[in-house]
Amino acid sequence: MISFARFIVIAAVVAWSGVQQAAPARQSKLIDSTQLLKDLQTLSADDMQGRQVGTPGGEKARAYVVKRFTDSGLVPFGSSLEVPFTFAAGRGAAGAPAPERKGVNVVGQIRGGVKPDRVIVITAHYDHIGVRNGEVHNGADDNASGTAALFSLAHYFNENRPSATLVFVAFDAEEAGLRGARAFVASPPVPKESIILNVNMDMIGRDPDDKLFVVGTFLQPFLKPYIARIAATAPIKLLMGHDTPGEKEDWTGDSDHKPFIDAKIPALYFGVEDFANHHKASDDYATMSHDFYVRVVETMIAAVKAFDASADAIAARK
Repeated sequence: MISFARFIVIAAVVAWSGVQQAAPARQSKLIDSTQLLKDLQTLSADDMQGRQVGTPGGEKARAYVVKRFTDSGLVPFGSSLEVPFTFAAGRGAAGAPAPERKGVNVVGQIRGGVKPDRVIVITAHYDHIGVRNGEVHNGADDNASGTAALFSLAHYFNENRPSATLVFVAFDAEEAGLRGARAFVASPPVPKESIILNVNMDMIGRDPDDKLFVVGTFLQPFLKPYIARIAATAPIKLLMGHDTPGEKEDWTGDSDHKPFIDAKIPALYFGVEDFANHHKASDDYATMSHDFYVRVVETMIAAVKAFDASADAIAARK
């Protein structure tokens, strides 16, 4: 047994050295919350170098996403989960065209057991902004949180087979102008008309007031009753908003749901008001709202289950 005096000394040394003990994961009946937080911590670690598109850190993050997609039971369309794309960005020298850049989306599926031709696309971007001014921007909330959630959702629905087909996509180059999402929508692996809904998760892991917003019901009011029913039993405060034209914080065009909306595919964006940490070095694993995050992922499972159960009704209102 450790003496009280010795305990105080050890505690002081740990506190002085800056060692942080991870909070135990909230137990969940739906997901492996310990694995969820491990995925979040791994994707937002310094050795990922901020996961910027086209960098070694981005490649390392993508390799982890591919592994976790496979572990979660997702299968590719064709021979690989990795789907490369190119885009032009930046400025060319002396008026030359912008240089071509390369990104890679990670795409997997769970085929529906009853209505496989109804498709729900569940998305999050895995890239972030890299290293700026010598500081690694780890992007724990933006958007390691959404990416890690993909793995938990995929695992759940692999064990609880959905009626509709679920396509899971970890987008690259969101921070470069939604490039991965635009490439996916331009050339989806399923007929575009079969996609009944996009569920996009971007920044879902930090909020002191337990609030998660759903963006998209202003333009698509037929989706409001579904959100209201999900919110009634959600373990967090699920609110509709941030999508009114002219509003100071209108997020309609702020993440990877936008190319779906532009293509006339219904889409909803789930995210938090993490303004203080957006694109800051403070967006780190240690500063996340871990308990809230677990409850958000539980809510996302409930949302996908609700959309899956209403696949025909949603398809009819497209």
